[in-house]
Amino acid sequence: MISCIAQEAQPGHPPDSNPTLTFPQFANTKSIHMVAYGDSRFTDPSVTSGTNPRIRKWLAQRVAEEDPQVVLLTGDTPYTGAKASDWQDFQDETAGWRTAHILQLPTTGNHEVYGGREEGIANYLKNFPDIAGHRYYSAVLGNVEVISLDCTLPSDTAGDQARWFAAQLDHLPRETEFLLILYHIPWMADEQSQIFVNLPSKDSLVYRDILDSRLGHLHAKVIVFNGHIHNYERFERRGVEYVVTGGGGAEPYPILLRGRADLYRDTSFPVYNYLTLDVSAHQLHAVMWKVKDPQAGQLNVAAMDQFTVSAIPQKPATRKRTKPLPPKSISP
Repeated sequence: MISCIAQEAQPGHPPDSNPTLTFPQFANTKSIHMVAYGDSRFTDPSVTSGTNPRIRKWLAQRVAEEDPQVVLLTGDTPYTGAKASDWQDFQDETAGWRTAHILQLPTTGNHEVYGGREEGIANYLKNFPDIAGHRYYSAVLGNVEVISLDCTLPSDTAGDQARWFAAQLDHLPRETEFLLILYHIPWMADEQSQIFVNLPSKDSLVYRDILDSRLGHLHAKVIVFNGHIHNYERFERRGVEYVVTGGGGAEPYPILLRGRADLYRDTSFPVYNYLTLDVSAHQLHAVMWKVKDPQAGQLNVAAMDQFTVSAIPQKPATRKRTKPLPPKSISP
């Protein structure tokens, strides 16, 4: 059974710098095994336009077989967020996640509000009880913290979410070694997406700039997980890993031009994928698993990319120097 302690937001008050959710079961763990992926577009299995029901369902089952403690979802979980039936298809195809009591930490995508913003967000919150009704939140998992931001909210730097994000970065728990940020729209993107679809978006850059302005003071290594592009991309910028994992079953997005900044160089297509993330001994090791042949009778995956991030060594607490006592005089 997943347990958590949620901090209630205080409307009208300064942004809360405390973690939104704390999951005590991770407090003393020596390792955490997670999966990150997104852009599945769960819907009626008879729908084959815009989503691949066979790949989508197989990947959801494969994620369960990975036996992670946590699943991080990068958005566009349903096809149409306002349709309760699409969310029921999500529940049906991911039933193994709940049987295994896997903690689900999602972020919103643009499809979460398709068909009606209010209905879509209500369905999103109903289907992810682990986040306790929060559209954006931070979750403490021992030495890992996850921050999820809502891409469907305004991105004004003076807005509530942006101010909250800045406060969270300014007050990371001391034990946090790895900070994982979820946001659907990419904060870094390949040259092709920059030219044709104007990614990263202005909204994405608002949050990336907030992060940039605090990198010099963060004591945790940062990995940003995005979706939206139905492929896989990886970048490193100013010591931060930026990963686009949008290969969960939505219609594949071909990348014909991978710029030099993209650390993933394979040109094969399509790239249905998920990542495993293993945290142990002050390191986070990530592996991208790609569906080898989506047309094969028996589906399988191959490791196509991997990287390791090491925690920043913690500086030992310095003792305050005391003024030395004057030497004692010794009488003859």
